[in-house]
Amino acid sequence: MEEKQDRRFTRRDVFTASAGAAAVLGAAGLPVLATATPALAETDHDRGHGRGLRAEPLIPSRNRGIILYSVRDRISAAPDNSGVPYGFERVLARLAEIGYKEIEFAGYNQSTEILGRQITPKEIRKILDDNGLIANGTHTQINPATFEQQMDIAQELGMKNIGTGSDPTNTSYKADWDAAADTWNELGRRARARGLRLYTHNHDAAYSFMLDTGPLDANGKPTRSSGKRRLEYFFDKTDPRYVFFELDIFWAYVARYKHKTYTDRWGRQQTSLFDPILTVAPRPLRFPLFHAKDGNRNTAVPNGHDMVPFGEGDINFQQFFQTIGEQDFHHANWEQDTAPGGTTAPAQSLDFAALSYTNMSELTIYRHR
Repeated sequence: MEEKQDRRFTRRDVFTASAGAAAVLGAAGLPVLATATPALAETDHDRGHGRGLRAEPLIPSRNRGIILYSVRDRISAAPDNSGVPYGFERVLARLAEIGYKEIEFAGYNQSTEILGRQITPKEIRKILDDNGLIANGTHTQINPATFEQQMDIAQELGMKNIGTGSDPTNTSYKADWDAAADTWNELGRRARARGLRLYTHNHDAAYSFMLDTGPLDANGKPTRSSGKRRLEYFFDKTDPRYVFFELDIFWAYVARYKHKTYTDRWGRQQTSLFDPILTVAPRPLRFPLFHAKDGNRNTAVPNGHDMVPFGEGDINFQQFFQTIGEQDFHHANWEQDTAPGGTTAPAQSLDFAALSYTNMSELTIYRHR
């Protein structure tokens, strides 16, 4: 399995992954070119009305999920007169009605006004089961002192993955990432012993450049970069049996926009384009989960993109999911940090959840019969 996770990704792989992903690779590291939604071949479409091809969902329905952070306003809401679902029982029922099959948690609390006390993981599990939902992961605190307790909760909820929304370390220095890798390898080993996969989730800084060479500063820290990105270094330092990743696709494209240049050991500015597809494709089985978060390009804002509901932006999810393959293994959780509409639009986050699910379900892959 490790060989498949870290296999060499070649030009041929891109074309055989899907006929519609028209991604042309030259030397390793060149960006994948954007393409439109795949078209049927002329011989089949124009002459035989699609004969010989079949259409399938690009993201299988059983693998379509949502992280509850996207609807956190309604999970945490007290009973009100808005007519909008609130709390775990009502919100999860609505998400199941929309079509979601999987839930990624972002905390286990709701308003104590609902039950007169805090809800328990056992009660949340019953709500999941009653609605035919599966917990596929969580964003929680990952540290040795509380890890066993967090794994107890994860198993109570039926998860296969346990993770965090934070980086393993927040510095740019190799020594800190080495120490984090040692800790995560050990925690990942403990997770695997309990049937769980340990994962970390990125924001854009995770794919910024390490400071690992050049002159040292007053504290003895390096001030320049070899061009290695933080999380990509972490890939190599962690054991693929024990440590996994959840790519936030939106933040990966923000990283592509923001983190393009570094100063090499000789003081020269270098350019290196980050490609989200190429960070997953060589190691697809290290990415069981994804945040399917969309954005519109906007160079007037610091991140270069504005968050929008899934399918309403210009990130090419068709190309992304087709090229990385492994459709049965990969689970897509919709997220939009800005979905809550506040008191003026209490239904907005659930409305965006419905729109995003529809757009996710309409992504299509064409296969030969």
